[in-house]
Amino acid sequence: MRWRRSDRRPKWFKAVKRLDEAEGRKRPKTFVFRDLKVKGHPYGYKRLEIDVSKCREPKPLLDVLNLEDGIVVVAELKGFKRENIKVKVDGRQLILSAKNQNRKYYKRLNLPAVVIPEYMHTTYKNGVLEIRLKKAVEENAMSKLAG
Repeated sequence: MRWRRSDRRPKWFKAVKRLDEAEGRKRPKTFVFRDLKVKGHPYGYKRLEIDVSKCREPKPLLDVLNLEDGIVVVAELKGFKRENIKVKVDGRQLILSAKNQNRKYYKRLNLPAVVIPEYMHTTYKNGVLEIRLKKAVEENAMSKLAG
């Protein structure tokens, strides 16, 4: 005995089809595989190719805390050695630069107050640089206290 595929459609399907044919209506075909042409990738989409040289790393996080007696700057500088990090204070600006074999970082910050560069204390631990600066006493405040 030979196996035959039976018509799996319900009986009402044939009745609807006959009605459509009698009225002259044609049902739209939803899938036509003969006309389908796939170019390139067999699934119809291309693989995403990313050029790593054009991707930029996220900028390191910086936080400036204005305390009563001084200013604390916390910077996240992962991957840099302590010897390659340079910190410079110029008036109300803090210049932070770091160099590595394959990347560079440069940031110029405006500080909320004038600081004394001689009283700068830095610590670098686990990729986090902490800079403590002492605020300079303003001349206007000194003259008000004295006179």
